[in-house]
Amino acid sequence: MTRTAPSTTLPVDILPPAADIPSRFLESAKQWWAAGDKQGAISEERLLRRLPFFRSQKPTGPLSDSDLSEIGPVIAYSSRVELSNPKHYINTVSMVSTSLFQSNFTSSSTSSSALSTPAVMLHGYGAGLGFYFRNFIPMAEWASRHNTSVYALDWLGMGRSSRPPFHVKASKKDIPARVAEAESFFIDSLEDWRQKMHLEKMTLIGHSLGAYFSVVYALKYPQRVERLILLSPAGVPRGPDSTVPASEMDPPSTTSNDDRAELASNSKVEEVEANQRIAKAKESRSRRILTYLWEEGFSPFQVVRTMSVWGPWLVGKYSSRRFSGLTSEETRDMHDYILNITMAKGSGEYCISHILAPGAHARMPLVDRIAALHKDIPVTFAYGDQDWMDPEGGTESVERLRQAGHGQGKMYIVNNAGHHLYLDNPRVVNDLLVRELERKI
Repeated sequence: MTRTAPSTTLPVDILPPAADIPSRFLESAKQWWAAGDKQGAISEERLLRRLPFFRSQKPTGPLSDSDLSEIGPVIAYSSRVELSNPKHYINTVSMVSTSLFQSNFTSSSTSSSALSTPAVMLHGYGAGLGFYFRNFIPMAEWASRHNTSVYALDWLGMGRSSRPPFHVKASKKDIPARVAEAESFFIDSLEDWRQKMHLEKMTLIGHSLGAYFSVVYALKYPQRVERLILLSPAGVPRGPDSTVPASEMDPPSTTSNDDRAELASNSKVEEVEANQRIAKAKESRSRRILTYLWEEGFSPFQVVRTMSVWGPWLVGKYSSRRFSGLTSEETRDMHDYILNITMAKGSGEYCISHILAPGAHARMPLVDRIAALHKDIPVTFAYGDQDWMDPEGGTESVERLRQAGHGQGKMYIVNNAGHHLYLDNPRVVNDLLVRELERKI
């Protein structure tokens, strides 16, 4: 049996620190020139190396005793999972209990089996797996305790996954066909990935558009889903009440000393909606122009790429303001990561106008589809108390599930958090994720 030498599992390369967020033309031009696949890989690895058990590549053999001593009870590594189409691959981070990892290199009679269903973390629109960097350690600890795995992946056409051309052939007026074609691009590639990974069932943890796709996947492949945890899901309510306000550019303020995830009461939902109405009243003329561009199929990331050398400066305006709640080093690292996945070739991002109408409400809302979920799949909704996604959609969805005989729907409001609640209040969200993962079905 071949053993992997300790040196092959250690991240020996020293990564350069991320550059400061640009405030001048020359700084922006330098970052624009450096952007690309190589810099994107570096920016992602900076975030992942915050995990003491992360290795740049999957070890090709069992871990040695010295490896196990250094890594501990769980190992994390990056890989590209090739799909059925040889030009398509999914960028994946795997966090696997070392006991389970070692069993891959032993005979079946002595191999270790997973005690819990693997969890799969799915990012939102135009983001990437690196956005979850503040959630990985608690998730990995859960995997270790339950001798299982946690995976974080980039959707096909986003992050650092392959970026094939995205086209919808259906007529613009044929909404159901349009939506189905756009959804299939993502959920069928997720199913292809599951088969390549040899996973029987998965718990899907999705944020925003990733949560939307998680529900759609569960509707099509119910036998492959153990449970759904939906963080500020997109596309749930019917109406055009959800508008991305200017306040989403700002980090959430501390509005409550009760720093927890609380079960969503009617009064709490009404409080969140009242704040959204105030923000919507401030909608500007420029936002109406963006609505027109949305309907015409333009992507916000297309605008950044069109700005060429000024693109990093524009991204910096967002990252320095929205993620100011992070440390200065984390903010620089996030900026470099966001910049590089934004500057990559446009692909899956063009789905947005087919699936969501302006204001981020779905053309085929989940609230009208969710009752068809298999009754054995628990569903958890979670919103930030300063979210711009309308929590009323979650409330109605839980009620629709109940009316359909599905009594395992829950909804939480996370205090002191916005749309990126997993980044804004990671301690509370991490506790919530682990608690829901361990909830008995």
